[in-house]
Amino acid sequence: MFSSSIASPAATTGEGFHASDLRRLPAGLASARTWLSTIHLLAGLPIGIATFTVVITGLSLGIGLLPLFLIGIPVLSATIWVATASGQVERTRFALLLGQTISPPLTPVSGGGWWHPIVQPLRTASAWRQVGYCLLRLPVGAIDFSTTLAIWAVPLALITLPAYDAALPGGAASIGGWIIQGPLALTGAVLTGLVLLLAAPLVVRGLASVEIALARLLLGPGSRGLAARVAQLEDSRARVVGAAEAERLRMERDLHDGAQQRLVSVAMELGRAKARFESDPEGARDLIDRAHTEAKEALVELRQLVRGVHPPVLTDRGLDAAVSGLAALSPIPVAVSVEVPERPSLTIESIAYFVVAESLANVAKHARARHAAVDIRAAAGVLSIRVSDDGVGGADPAGGGLTGLASRVAGVDGKLGIDSPPGGPTVIEVELPCAS
Repeated sequence: MFSSSIASPAATTGEGFHASDLRRLPAGLASARTWLSTIHLLAGLPIGIATFTVVITGLSLGIGLLPLFLIGIPVLSATIWVATASGQVERTRFALLLGQTISPPLTPVSGGGWWHPIVQPLRTASAWRQVGYCLLRLPVGAIDFSTTLAIWAVPLALITLPAYDAALPGGAASIGGWIIQGPLALTGAVLTGLVLLLAAPLVVRGLASVEIALARLLLGPGSRGLAARVAQLEDSRARVVGAAEAERLRMERDLHDGAQQRLVSVAMELGRAKARFESDPEGARDLIDRAHTEAKEALVELRQLVRGVHPPVLTDRGLDAAVSGLAALSPIPVAVSVEVPERPSLTIESIAYFVVAESLANVAKHARARHAAVDIRAAAGVLSIRVSDDGVGGADPAGGGLTGLASRVAGVDGKLGIDSPPGGPTVIEVELPCAS
């Protein structure tokens, strides 16, 4: 059963085109979306000229210098960096003018030596896609610029033709051999201009849609990137579950081997003191003193256990005070710098504390360092943590402590980088997302 509005011939103009669509055409002229799309399309040409010039120059220079002791490699890497930065600018432009959010490509995990950041972009498909976008930006921008200019200029010229037609050479306008002269021809030109003007928003939005599709293809993560992202999130989830289970087992073991044993000893000492209280008060007093000592040591171990999970000072006073407390307990001098204007979420704060605690524990156990430093900063929705020491280096990323760090950081979609060449120094850098 069809509604009368669809069935009625009067309500339909052409096959599948409704009168409501015609009524929406004038509204397109007043729509902010239309004019933002126009600005976007016109801005594409100057941006394309700039990015095309820089990128094509860098590519030509880099490829030309490759035979000369591979000097072209850093030039190509710098060119790709420029293309990547341009891609970020373009994603911002699409978001501001067209309201389209384009996710950036996945960032490869950094690692290796000093040369890795130079070589890695050359091996990344998403980086080359952004280079391709910068090269296509010029021809696409030129087509969109000329089409957009024409789609607005031609209707306005036809609509206003009666005002200046007589002043034209020959006293009439000529379009493709068609002489526009006389009231009837001028009226037809004005009506044609009005139709083209009403259709202009559709053309502008269509061109913007094509640009959006191109940007998603070349500036987004791509199908492989999305598949890799899904796999990464699944792996992170599995690692978080594993880390939580390992943490539970560690706490259970620490309680069993530490505080529980001491509390059992306290109970036994008090039981013996109770049995000897009447016959040997002095001996019972000694047993009570020993039980008291054991109880205090059990409290110390419980406090240390709680401090390893989430110390009260972290909840009460934040990262600065909590990290300063860790530094004060370290056997080596630790310089602490914390600049976090607003406190992050409890989860992020806990992970940041755990990162610093585990890193400083590794420094004390393995690094043979004389100094260490902790630097924590929050900017642009990212909490950055840097722990460094002047020790012997050679930290194994596959070690238990660092694996636990990686699992916790990955669980909140963070990034972990470890640089620890033999001989030192060791630098651990972590980035955690934190909403501002």
